[in-house]
Amino acid sequence: MWRVDTGLSRPLKGAAGFMLAVAVLVGGTVYGAADEKIVPQSREELNLSYAPVVKHVSPAVVNVYARRVVAQRAMPFDDPLFREFFGGMGGFPPRQRVQQSLGSGVILDSSGLILTNNHVVAGMTAVRVSLADQREFDVDVVLTDPISDLAVLRIRTKGQTFPTLSLGDADSLEVGDLVLAVGNPFGLGQTVTQGILSAVRRVQIKEGEERVYLQTDAAINQGNSGGALVNMKGELVGINTAIFSRSGGSDGIGFAIPSSIVRLVLDAARRGDKLVRKPWLGARLQAVTPEIAESLHRDRPIGALVSDVSRESPAAKGGLEPGDLVVAIDGMPVDDPADLTYHFITRPPGSTVHMRVIRNGSETELSVVAATAPETVPRDETVLGGNGPLAGAKVANLSPAVADELGMEMPSGGGVVIVEADDATIASRIGFLKRDRIVSVNGTPIDNVATLVRASDQQNHVWKITIDRGGQRMTQIFQF
Repeated sequence: MWRVDTGLSRPLKGAAGFMLAVAVLVGGTVYGAADEKIVPQSREELNLSYAPVVKHVSPAVVNVYARRVVAQRAMPFDDPLFREFFGGMGGFPPRQRVQQSLGSGVILDSSGLILTNNHVVAGMTAVRVSLADQREFDVDVVLTDPISDLAVLRIRTKGQTFPTLSLGDADSLEVGDLVLAVGNPFGLGQTVTQGILSAVRRVQIKEGEERVYLQTDAAINQGNSGGALVNMKGELVGINTAIFSRSGGSDGIGFAIPSSIVRLVLDAARRGDKLVRKPWLGARLQAVTPEIAESLHRDRPIGALVSDVSRESPAAKGGLEPGDLVVAIDGMPVDDPADLTYHFITRPPGSTVHMRVIRNGSETELSVVAATAPETVPRDETVLGGNGPLAGAKVANLSPAVADELGMEMPSGGGVVIVEADDATIASRIGFLKRDRIVSVNGTPIDNVATLVRASDQQNHVWKITIDRGGQRMTQIFQF
């Protein structure tokens, strides 16, 4: 490997010296001693370019175009007078409307596997990508993971190979590291923006689940979704997915899914899996408040406090107990429950994870196997019929596997959960949501799908339904 003098305060002479400096600072194959991170120290260094990184990255970033045809009623009114006037047809016949989605993607396998955001392709029937060299291909959606908001596409091709990006280590990133965002904002074509990492573990609540993102001030706009966030070595460290904005445009607060989560989804697609199986801890965690920290004789409110442990779970088998305070995982400090969850689910399934735990004031080491969630009962997925409030909802028996797929905590009592409720269904229009656990119907406790089907098939005019939504029980009475 080439090595150069790291005393970069001395000007580098000539074109050769300029390109050598670019390689050192901007991710070529030549690095400074110990690959150290430095700031520019001379006027010449301030004139360096990101072009070598961009030339390496651009061929593997694609534009994604998705579309579907939906039926739309031509007449905006659904009034009995109009139905009678048009012969009971309910207005003008429906007309077709094309719904389109625009995004970006990254080729991560030379055979043509592409990572993008799930929200770019969700529900779409035709997806096409264009490469930086102007080639265009139809693609198939081979795997979707709504929980992580990632999807894997495969280019329809025979024997062709494609340029790829390698995955970087998101866990080694630090706030202040330089990054580039590459994508297709507003359909303008491939665009590169530059910034730094503003935060390396920004937690957001999405659909009731804590999710960890990288935050960057590199400009990200509509159409960048699914595009690449790369480090100065040209490695993919994140998939751009969202922005925080009051104006609708980039306000310098963008979010990317870390490469450690990307790796899980990519590995699942390579294995031919239809679902992404993440390691399951089987423990309920809570944040440490200043009051809890004081009661535990800790000087700072950090760590993840174990409040409950599921029987026969990896946590239970590894020796975790309620009241334990997890302060480190595999040698990395744990600041909060999201920290612990993120580091655990990004471990390879079957691997052993080492946790440092404070128990009764003493420190101990535990080993927990990163096993996937089991399906302890048949899920028995069923679309409910009848004319009651739950009609049209798809439900399933709860197991650790189903709860993990839905991104929800596994309740101790099990039960039945809504796994899907399309907008057109009675259940959705009334207000029932995915992840709602059905507790009782007209006084009948619901312990499995078969019980719920019998209760839903009744011909009632009044319905009393109790659900559990995110740990909160709610009862509603409906009249039909």
